[in-house]
Amino acid sequence: MQFSDVEGDLSEVLLTQEEIHEKIAVMARQIEIDYAGEKVLLVGVLRGAVMVMADLARELALPIEMDWMAVSSYGAGTQSSGVVRILKDLDSDLEGRKVLIVEDIIDSGLTLSWLLGNLRSRGAASVEICTLLRKPDAAKVEVDVKYVGFDIPNAFVVGYGLDFAEKYRNLRGIAVLAPHVYA
Repeated sequence: MQFSDVEGDLSEVLLTQEEIHEKIAVMARQIEIDYAGEKVLLVGVLRGAVMVMADLARELALPIEMDWMAVSSYGAGTQSSGVVRILKDLDSDLEGRKVLIVEDIIDSGLTLSWLLGNLRSRGAASVEICTLLRKPDAAKVEVDVKYVGFDIPNAFVVGYGLDFAEKYRNLRGIAVLAPHVYA
């Protein structure tokens, strides 16, 4: 879906598809350097990270495995509740593995902080984070993120996997959702 298909619902375009793909390529090159000679397990956080995970996995030129975890702290609202629920757990054993969590966005950091602790407790050799977007002004807890695509303003954004009430995920870029849509 193009921005023009829902332009009345958007207040500002933040990132185009081209800008996103360029940044994912840059992050992939650094990941390849950092994990040279290693096999890494990419753990995608459903559903928002589907686009990031797919594009990052295709861009990487090193052996990877992929698994998925679904956690929720949003419901149908626009702000994190801070209460994390596992909706789908991993199928992989993490014991001794190099794990790279792939996220679409980090805002409060509450969900990701919980997820880091959870995955580390499973005996992984290392757990690092790669996120396309981060909202520094929304952070409630500090989370060490190794790979960050873009720092963005504390606004409600949609597209490229990010949704509002399951809509807008298939926008090819990322835009700020107009307040009249969710007010």
